[in-house]
Amino acid sequence: MPHSQSHNHNHNQNQTADEFWTCPMHPEVRQNQPGDCPKCGMHLVPEGQATAHASHSHKSHSGHHHASTAGPDHIGRKTYVGLAASGGSYDTVPAGYHGPVYTCPMHAEVRQTHSGSCPICGMGLELESATMTADEPNPELIDFTRRFWIGAGLTVPLLVFTMGPYLGAPGVREVFGERATLWIELFFGTPVVWWCGWPFLQRGWTSFRTMKLNMFSLVAMGVMAAWLFSIVAVLLPDIFPDGFRSAEGHVGVYFEAAAVIVTLVLLGQLMELRAREGTGKAIRALLDLAAKTARIIREDGREEEIPLEDVQVGDRLRVRPGDKIPVDGVVLDGRSAVDESMITGEPVPVEKVEGEPVTGATINGTGSLIIEARRVGGDTMLSQIVEMVANAQRSRAPIQKYADQVSGYFVPAVIGIAVLSFIGWAIWGPAPALSYALIAAVAVLIIACPCALGLATPMSIMTATGRGAQAGVLIKNAEALERFEKIDTLIVDKTGTLTMGKPRLVGILPEAGHDEAEVLRLAATLEKGSEHPLAEAIVEGAQERGMKLGDAGDFEAVTGKGVMGTVDGKRIALGNLKLIQDLGLDAGELADKANARRDEGETVMFVVVEGRVAGMVSVADPVKETTSEALKALHDLGFRIIMATGDNERTAKAVASRLGIDEIRADVLPEDKARIIRELQSEGRSVAMAGDGVNDAPALAQADVGIAMGTGADVAIESAGITLVKGNLDGIVRARRLARATMRNIRQNLFFALIYNAAGVPIAAGVLFPLFGILISPMFAAFAMSASSISVVLNSLRLRKTSI
Repeated sequence: MPHSQSHNHNHNQNQTADEFWTCPMHPEVRQNQPGDCPKCGMHLVPEGQATAHASHSHKSHSGHHHASTAGPDHIGRKTYVGLAASGGSYDTVPAGYHGPVYTCPMHAEVRQTHSGSCPICGMGLELESATMTADEPNPELIDFTRRFWIGAGLTVPLLVFTMGPYLGAPGVREVFGERATLWIELFFGTPVVWWCGWPFLQRGWTSFRTMKLNMFSLVAMGVMAAWLFSIVAVLLPDIFPDGFRSAEGHVGVYFEAAAVIVTLVLLGQLMELRAREGTGKAIRALLDLAAKTARIIREDGREEEIPLEDVQVGDRLRVRPGDKIPVDGVVLDGRSAVDESMITGEPVPVEKVEGEPVTGATINGTGSLIIEARRVGGDTMLSQIVEMVANAQRSRAPIQKYADQVSGYFVPAVIGIAVLSFIGWAIWGPAPALSYALIAAVAVLIIACPCALGLATPMSIMTATGRGAQAGVLIKNAEALERFEKIDTLIVDKTGTLTMGKPRLVGILPEAGHDEAEVLRLAATLEKGSEHPLAEAIVEGAQERGMKLGDAGDFEAVTGKGVMGTVDGKRIALGNLKLIQDLGLDAGELADKANARRDEGETVMFVVVEGRVAGMVSVADPVKETTSEALKALHDLGFRIIMATGDNERTAKAVASRLGIDEIRADVLPEDKARIIRELQSEGRSVAMAGDGVNDAPALAQADVGIAMGTGADVAIESAGITLVKGNLDGIVRARRLARATMRNIRQNLFFALIYNAAGVPIAAGVLFPLFGILISPMFAAFAMSASSISVVLNSLRLRKTSI
């Protein structure tokens, strides 16, 4: 059940007519029924609890954020009663608890203070709070890895013992004898079943105790059926009919079948855990962007370094050159250029003077600023981005959900067939009827064991991810591929995705009487001492042309307009049209040329020499060479392409018109991108987002599939389901083709996994015995089960040759 549905269900059971619901982050949001906040997407809580929740949400950096957002009061009294009747409450978090809370991605009502598996579906639990994600190994992953390698180490020799004679190799039976061999197999197989497979046996038992049947129900049944049958065959062989005895009078055992089941399922679980382990890395990468301390200015003028969490609204803070701005605030004094690419995605720093707002985690330039803290803790834009990423990640239903839904019908059917087989053989079977009944029931359970079903997706994904990596397409998990096959709308960022992400000098237009090289040399010399990206582009352009640059004197930066100084004894100015107007000059025809250049997405600067306009230089973020062809191919693959950028509409339109993009959204902030995606999703569209900056992380997480440029920010890569190593859009074309091939392969695998069960279960139950006298033994059932697994593996390996 999705989180929102379970949330509504729990509260609706004891809701009163005058009860209101509100958002812990946005108290102004009030409604008379539960649901999600329209502003941030958080789940609404009863109004009386909002204050307590908000107090926790404002401690995101101290590790308490959101830990009690869904505390014990979050589940209605009737729900508690119902849960208690079925074995107890799924929410075991005590009131007032502020530590880490673990929950199931599929069943939000499951909440506990320690890690483990979900009592409903068997999935591993995840941390409920985004900010509690620790940068340490997953204990479940470590445990399962150890169990897998020990299980594999015992299963391989066990298979050699049992399968060697069938392959022409000398068997241990010839060396040790039949009876001793049975005990050797028991010695190797029993630890695999009882120690390596213990987590699955526990989950299977829990599924039966709570009557929430799932994949682990079948795993536990199959493993225990094979092991118990084998134990009886070793200890009490006389109860079996002669037809199942060897020449020496011994009954065949199936310890290797039980061991193989456990080892293969452990492999599948390891792959799932490794995929899910990356989920928390995006949160850690985001939190690492924040400053760890702030420099506070006391009332007596003293300055002191304090921890970030101690900053209060209204504090005056000094931000030195090169420092990260600690919190959201407003400039009280000073002037500097601030790198806001973390928020806007744009490479050009923004000039900040008195009265200008600043954002936490952005990087101050060469000037010193004094700011007043306006938003701290969980209210900062960075914290809101963290929560947006976490909420979007948790909102996705795992692909395991569908397999469990199938198991909900499949498991009872298999159990029913096994029981009916036992009863039928016990009543109507030939003597010894009970032995035939036991064999038929065990064969049904073994042949129905879903190890191939468990391998169907992981094997395809493992092979596909390797194939994708060869082509520069990194896949995060199976869900990303499954979703990407059905995507119909692609949202792309401009800077760094469609374009190179770094401004370059693209044009020099001198006025009559001035030389092109001289205009560039004067402009580059003046800008040589500036760290502004546009200045760097001009300087690099001059150096690429082999120009030798001198030194500029009397350098002066005019905020928001340009720079002035002296070069070779001449007074030089470089800036936009506002600077020209302030100098009382007429740009003449160059103004029209400048506007035409701006319509092409370029940034134009006028060069003034000794009070006269000598020409202009233009800088642009050039479109990647591969972008145009990639967009055409994406259109052919059925994508509608929307460009969402923090750049101005004029520049965005210029780029979009050249590339044939279907729609543009300009001047957007991080929350706007995520909101646009939610709007499209509400219209029934499947949306993929391609981006490269920290500002894209919430949108990448909100999208059905996030696609990160490998050349971009780590947090964008961690938030995305697909990463393109080279950062070119043609990687999306390859990803789409790979997704289609992989999902086709997975469907074929599921067919192979199920066809043996569909045909084998009735045969194992004995439907052919009345007509042909055929009753398959558990060994044949184990072979059929293994054959389905082999078919799945071989079919998956075909993806290595897939052309993308």
